[in-house]
Amino acid sequence: MMVASRKIRLIMELRRGGIADTDVLSAIERIPREAFAPESFRHQAYENLAIPIGQGQTLSQPQVVAQMTQALQASRRTKVLEIGTGSGYQAAVLSRLCRRVYTVERFKELRASAEERFAALRLHNITTRHGDGWKGWPEQAPFDRIMVTAAATDVPSVLVDQLAEGGQMVLPVGRTSRDQALLRLRREGDSVVEEHLGDVRFVPLVEGVPDDEAYFAQRGGRLA
Repeated sequence: MMVASRKIRLIMELRRGGIADTDVLSAIERIPREAFAPESFRHQAYENLAIPIGQGQTLSQPQVVAQMTQALQASRRTKVLEIGTGSGYQAAVLSRLCRRVYTVERFKELRASAEERFAALRLHNITTRHGDGWKGWPEQAPFDRIMVTAAATDVPSVLVDQLAEGGQMVLPVGRTSRDQALLRLRREGDSVVEEHLGDVRFVPLVEGVPDDEAYFAQRGGRLA
């Protein structure tokens, strides 16, 4: 099946799955997901599946990307922080909807690969950083929107503090993969309004940045 046909089939599947925001569907249609998948998985780029990308991380299922993007309620005026760059696919989709995307990744290799993809696709409104996602990006705060693409055990208060007044954060929260919930938080003055959007499964949001040499040794000399 041709890429265009697969893409149309995926968009129709997302619509049936409750994605009604035409801007979100258009952004997903315009970003070539195969560019973010490892070569051996590119034939599955337009299947509604998560794809492994190395370092124990995944390219999220399109339904989840679409659901989280729709929940974020971003616009062309929005400044967004993403925690967990991964392959860069979610940031690329957001870049079609937002004014500026700042994205933090704890693995240097994933960040470097994502930057190459952004450059190749001429996505110039994305800025990346290698760092600890739990700390956010205080130098660029406040953010209108924050998206966390890994599951925190609790809502990180540091990230809430980096939300602008009226800002929203979408993130999975749960102590195990079996009890994760997708939440949308809105900051209203000193209080936070929480909304439950459904059950999800994500890799955990890990605190800190890996020691490259120790991680390399742990993987038996392999960094991917």
